[in-house]
Amino acid sequence: MKLGDVTRTALACVRIFNGALGLFAAHRMASSLGDDLRDDKRFVYPARMFGVRTLVLGVDLLTLRPDAPNARRVLGQAVLIHATDTAAALYAGKRGELPAKAAKLTTIISAVNTGLAVVSLVAARKER
Repeated sequence: MKLGDVTRTALACVRIFNGALGLFAAHRMASSLGDDLRDDKRFVYPARMFGVRTLVLGVDLLTLRPDAPNARRVLGQAVLIHATDTAAALYAGKRGELPAKAAKLTTIISAVNTGLAVVSLVAARKER
């Protein structure tokens, strides 16, 4: 298996896991992000919206054929999505809009996802 396939598959699995968690277990996701969110019912709806989006994106990446005409576009969008998620998590943490633990965890997860997306995109470009 090529590096780009490994990183794309890993990113897809992370997306599917996190998406399913947000969609089907929003309360559990909240408690894993910190005590401040555990009982906050306002977290559930956006977590489910995030879950649907992330689950669909994960399945899209998992089923993507690297030689498909849209592969580079999908991988480029993955970089944009995860880089934006990383910046948003970092910004929310700095402004106190998320508890410190939640901000740190979401920033790290998003940064790792950004790295996987970048490697997948670069590998796809080299393989063409």
